[in-house]
Amino acid sequence: MDVQRKKGILEVCVLAVLKRGPSYGYMIVRDLEDSIEISESTLYPILKRLEQNGSLQTYRQAYNGRMRKYYQLTEVGQQKIEQFLDEWEEMQNLYHFVKEHNAAAPVPADEPVPQQEEAEI
Repeated sequence: MDVQRKKGILEVCVLAVLKRGPSYGYMIVRDLEDSIEISESTLYPILKRLEQNGSLQTYRQAYNGRMRKYYQLTEVGQQKIEQFLDEWEEMQNLYHFVKEHNAAAPVPADEPVPQQEEAEI
């Protein structure tokens, strides 16, 4: 998959996990592992980027005597999820268009491609 496309999809997947409630890095990776492979080293730059653009906020809370950083979805993050879902129908239409046209019989290499005649002015 294209790196930029995958990056955008990973961001939305992380936001979707946080839609269920605040979470921390390791747990986010675990929640995503059935759907998409992501390592903690990939996740943390995504979390930082999402925090910087206002899609999530963080807080720290003690857990077993240690401070754990939690990530929480914001209204901006919710809007990003909704935008992704709104765009998905358009992406599906484009996918079907490309798939349909890819299945069309190709022009044989030894036949010239018909040229459109230029309109007279």
